[in-house]
Amino acid sequence: MKSKLLVTASTFPRWAGDTEPRFVLDISKALLAYYDVTVLVPACPNAKDEEVLEGVRVIRYHYFPIHKWETLCYPGAIVPRIREKEIRGLLVPFLFLGLWLKLKKICKDYDKVHAHWIIPQGIVQSFFDKKYVITGHGGDVTSLNKGIIKRLKVKCLKRADKITVVSKALAEEVKKLYPEAKTEIISMGCDTSKFGKKYYQENYFNQNRKKVILFVGRLAEKKGVTYLIDAMKYVDGKLVIVGDGPLKDSLVAQAESYGDKIEFWGSKTHEELKNIYASADIFVAPSVTTEDGDKEGLGLVLLEAMASGLPVVGSNSGGIPEIVENGYNGFLVAERDVQDLSGKINVLLNSEKIQDKFSKNGLKVVSNRDYSKIAEKYYRLMEK
Repeated sequence: MKSKLLVTASTFPRWAGDTEPRFVLDISKALLAYYDVTVLVPACPNAKDEEVLEGVRVIRYHYFPIHKWETLCYPGAIVPRIREKEIRGLLVPFLFLGLWLKLKKICKDYDKVHAHWIIPQGIVQSFFDKKYVITGHGGDVTSLNKGIIKRLKVKCLKRADKITVVSKALAEEVKKLYPEAKTEIISMGCDTSKFGKKYYQENYFNQNRKKVILFVGRLAEKKGVTYLIDAMKYVDGKLVIVGDGPLKDSLVAQAESYGDKIEFWGSKTHEELKNIYASADIFVAPSVTTEDGDKEGLGLVLLEAMASGLPVVGSNSGGIPEIVENGYNGFLVAERDVQDLSGKINVLLNSEKIQDKFSKNGLKVVSNRDYSKIAEKYYRLMEK
């Protein structure tokens, strides 16, 4: 009989075919080879309290008496949701309490816990006498490192049986937070079977022979989209922006003078993304470090783009250099450097030789990050 593993998270698909990031579902699905897996995530309007998604049992816990107000976590992430509407910050203590109450009820039924994100999952888990692995993904490590929150984060790291992060950059940040931490680096990955040039569709973007530069991600400060829009002044091509978020209105206003040179497509399902990736020409991730220290944990969209055969350009920021090796499988550019960004985009657009080199090498890189291999690493870690 397999051991029972409880996975806790706050970013997760709300239903089948959702546009929310699915990497926790993907790693949980891959871990079914080793464990009986249940995922515990916050409730949200129109989502089921319990269901099975792609073979993974999902439980959603309620954290506010008026369920239609449970809007802290979706769509997007907690911190951007609060920045978008500050009153949502009042829901934070309820989220912690709701998770604590649910764990008090069910935690004893599981052998081990894998908590994604230090806040709130790791902090709440640290109050229970149960073996757990904590995985840091980005902003949960790099931001909110003051006062009681910092003390609670350190407590979480001290009590964890294993600490993992998705990049070397985050491992260094954990050391700053808790110098005694013994951190292992296990990135999230990519289901390589769901992407590839086989999903290419001719004239998918109706681009009138214009090359298509693609961005996929949250429209939030950390993603640096404003600099990509500025870079399009110097690029002969079409920029397609896929995603939603708190900066959408300001970015649309910024791009207004470009006419149909820049298009906003909103959020797309993962089924739609495979065609979008495969039919574009290059992919750009212009991420930046925010004022409060938040930065890109890894950049999973870069892996999806590489799995689709796209050459990529990414900022030399956070964990991105651990995916993109400059001149091998993509270009790295300085944060916020519009001239560097537009220059590298133009080099790629005008050189089929470099495009082919980056595409082939990108496929090699992403083949080592398939979720089956990531799950095996977690299994070995948890069984130590």
